[in-house]
Amino acid sequence: MIKLTTDNFEELVLKSSEPILVDFWAEWCGPCRMVAPVLDQIEAEHGLTIGKLNTDENPEIMTRYGVMGIPTLLLFENGEPVKQVVGAKPKRLLEAELGLT
Repeated sequence: MIKLTTDNFEELVLKSSEPILVDFWAEWCGPCRMVAPVLDQIEAEHGLTIGKLNTDENPEIMTRYGVMGIPTLLLFENGEPVKQVVGAKPKRLLEAELGLT
């Protein structure tokens, strides 16, 4: 997983030629910790790049994309968010909602 920040977000997400899943999370968020190992599995099994963005450290990105709660997952393709999943969900549901199945 890639650690995303305000400084590298444009280069690593918006200018990426490959799809990238951005995980909006925070240290204190229990559901965020629950979904983290599921995201590790999805990254390994589907070859999808996943970036983690700490919302406490990078609130401007959260605001820019209208993220109101965490965990929120945004799938970016060609610099644009194309899918959004809010909340911790089982792996098969995440895969289905992200179009990976």
